[in-house]
Amino acid sequence: MTTKVKVREYMTEDVDYIPYNLKINEAIEILLRSKHQNFPITKNSNLVGVITAKDLLRNCNYPDKLIREITKRKLIVAHPDLNLDDAARIMFRNGLKKLPVIDEKGRLVGIITNSDILRSHIERATPRKVDMVRNLLESEYDTRVTIKKYPVPIGKLHPTQNRIFADELEGREYELKKGLAEPLIVIKKRNYYVLVDGHHRAIAALNLDIDELMAHVLEMDINIELGMERSAREKNLITLMDIKVMDYAQHPLVEITTKLIDRKHLI
Repeated sequence: MTTKVKVREYMTEDVDYIPYNLKINEAIEILLRSKHQNFPITKNSNLVGVITAKDLLRNCNYPDKLIREITKRKLIVAHPDLNLDDAARIMFRNGLKKLPVIDEKGRLVGIITNSDILRSHIERATPRKVDMVRNLLESEYDTRVTIKKYPVPIGKLHPTQNRIFADELEGREYELKKGLAEPLIVIKKRNYYVLVDGHHRAIAALNLDIDELMAHVLEMDINIELGMERSAREKNLITLMDIKVMDYAQHPLVEITTKLIDRKHLI
């Protein structure tokens, strides 16, 4: 039976908030120093409302007014033990990018965002791919495979895919900057790692001068040349620098979409 993932497992506990008794000009100063567009409002650690940048902008001519006078008190909140998928549905149906998380006493204990939801789905999807690779290795090479998780050096990755696509590479660079990228899947050899999954992420890390990435590492009981290694060697594919980056227009999905559009116009 699959265990339901809870909000508490992915929420951010260190939440920026504004005390309810601040003045509007003080709240604006906090907002200007922050990257956030809205803030939870608290009174004695209890969540009492939320205020947005628009609320402050509309009231900027009244700098001495207390923010509790303009605070929105109708809130949609989550509890730490709420199923994460249910939190995602609530956010989607209400057009929300984040949800304050409160405990049974109404105290603000965290915040869950769209990025947290995305990260949770990425992390839950990856282990299935890892198990598939392990089963393939154990079946094909009659060996036992151990799975570990730790950072691996980018410079010691040996690719098995000879091309990637520029548009997807751009997306992986964005994910790395936001801390959303899923771990690589690699097979450990004596002095290097065979890169099975995550070629776009690896090149993105190279472009961003990132020295290592988190990876699911499959360690085999025997040391032999794998079929995927042999195929890569035959293509002169040794380091990440040997991977060719294709333009967006050359992406197969774009080509398929173009063909569908052209066909539609002919009908």
